[in-house]
Amino acid sequence: MSAALNSVLADVTARLIERSRPTREAYLARVADAASDRPQRADLGCANIAHGFAACAADDKNDLRNSPKPNIAIVSAYNDMLSAHQPLEHFPDVIRDAVRAVGGVAQFAGGVPAMCDGVTQGRAGMELSLFSRDVIAMSTAIGLSHDMFDGAVALGVCDKIVPGLVMGALAFGHLPVILIPAGPMTSGIPNKEKARVRQQFAEGKVTREALLEVEAASYHGPGTCTFYGTANSNQMLMEIMGLHLPGASFVNPGTPLREALTRAAAQRVVAISALGREPTPMAAVVDERAVVNGVVGLLATGGSTNHTLHLVAMAAAAGIKLTWGDFADLSAVVPLLARVYPNGQADVNHFHAAGGMAFLIATLLDAGLLHEDVRTVAGPGLSRYRREPSFSGDELVWRDGPTRSLDLDVLRPASDPFAPDGGLRMLHGNLGRAVIKISAVKTQHLVIEAPAKVFSSQEELTAAFKAGELHRDVVAVVRFQGPKANGMPELHKLTPPLGVLLDLGYKVALVTDGRMSGASGKVPAAIHVTPESAEGGPLARVQDGDLVRLDVDAGTLELLVDAEALAVRPLATYDAHRNGKGTGRELFGMMRRAVSGAEEGATVFAVDYASV
Repeated sequence: MSAALNSVLADVTARLIERSRPTREAYLARVADAASDRPQRADLGCANIAHGFAACAADDKNDLRNSPKPNIAIVSAYNDMLSAHQPLEHFPDVIRDAVRAVGGVAQFAGGVPAMCDGVTQGRAGMELSLFSRDVIAMSTAIGLSHDMFDGAVALGVCDKIVPGLVMGALAFGHLPVILIPAGPMTSGIPNKEKARVRQQFAEGKVTREALLEVEAASYHGPGTCTFYGTANSNQMLMEIMGLHLPGASFVNPGTPLREALTRAAAQRVVAISALGREPTPMAAVVDERAVVNGVVGLLATGGSTNHTLHLVAMAAAAGIKLTWGDFADLSAVVPLLARVYPNGQADVNHFHAAGGMAFLIATLLDAGLLHEDVRTVAGPGLSRYRREPSFSGDELVWRDGPTRSLDLDVLRPASDPFAPDGGLRMLHGNLGRAVIKISAVKTQHLVIEAPAKVFSSQEELTAAFKAGELHRDVVAVVRFQGPKANGMPELHKLTPPLGVLLDLGYKVALVTDGRMSGASGKVPAAIHVTPESAEGGPLARVQDGDLVRLDVDAGTLELLVDAEALAVRPLATYDAHRNGKGTGRELFGMMRRAVSGAEEGATVFAVDYASV
């Protein structure tokens, strides 16, 4: 039985509903205009519908032509370069067969791009990474734009891909949509060992060959990388927001249970279509309560900081105005319940084995820290997600999940958390507003005051480290990394050198208008600084040697320089052409010009949603 709702959770939700009222009502009105209790393809002309089913098998063609059977769109981010997405290759065949078995038809509606941040870290391609989310949203919309479909399944896992799929699908919020994951790869080399060798390589103590051997032992097969970065935070979010089937997030690929869950999701979307037994459009699932549940899940698990962008953008796609202030208010009352690398030594397979999502959702519900009264793709009420999938003979069934954690070093109840708050804080001061994740930062590093060393690229910082110029107390300021400057790449390559400095006993922090990976950890990092330096933000006035104070406890980020002197300093100039060419970056100039700030989700759609 769920407890009475936490008062802060209730207040944040009420504010979110009121703040979002005009845009949410406009969104729901658009959804209502698009809704119908009969297939939209019935209104297509003869030539249109003939094109739509021309390549179908004879039985499917006949069904689409002559009957009101539901037609389910498959939108997939499959490619076999991403380990997390390689298992998706054969999902469409499973889905078509499963849908046909319950009286429907399924067609592959479209593919969306899927790049791997792990491959592009520190490379020019990373400057396309964040923008790929909005491209995926548009690609999803193109796939669903043919008026042929009564529901959809979206296949995707990794960083920008799931948010993009959700944003695109929400433009068709009158349809039911279920997200189908591929699951994490089996556990490889321990994350602590991987991090140790990375730092040794940064110090020049091991060879590239030794580093590659360790990396290959970590990322070793099909499935999601097993650390708790953005990809696995995506899976947690989709489940706690009711867009996965219960227990679907962390089942390994290539297993009978994984395939059974894929079949069940395909058949469930038929049941919740307008032609099915329990119509459940996506717009009814993704409401203000579901968004708040997503934030709570992120905080309780120490999830990726990238979702301070992605959740804002996903919410906006449903007409909901989520703010960083909402994150901060909820973080104060949501306890940290999971220790998964980089916030601990376990990986997501250990988290799943310890009780996983069923236990996490149950303990948060019992503490009054989740909205239970939501609609989900599995049916009304989040309590359905206390259950986990298993087999009874050959039949997929859901049974009650564990009532206690099976490993208190990995997963804890809300009554006995690792920390009393969610480990995600907002900072503000004369350098702007920023996000910091502290769930893996030691207490002694929560207040840092040190001279600034200013860089305009991560390559400059790496070169300074190798030259020995940073072996001292230092706040590394890496500017011109925001969305308008160069697409806001992740700066995860900076983690090993800064980690070395921290381990040597220096006071170290990072301040940047860029992003860190979802796997950022022990180094205090004020990220997503807004307004960004390319737009004349205060970071553009910082000079080498200026004292910077980062105080997590006070929630402040300050440049300790006289205000009048700071105001007359010239702004550092940004060479907009430096990042505009090569590796396809020429094609994204319009996105750099149109993108909103980090606090608005760093999306090119922000203006459109705000004007609805």
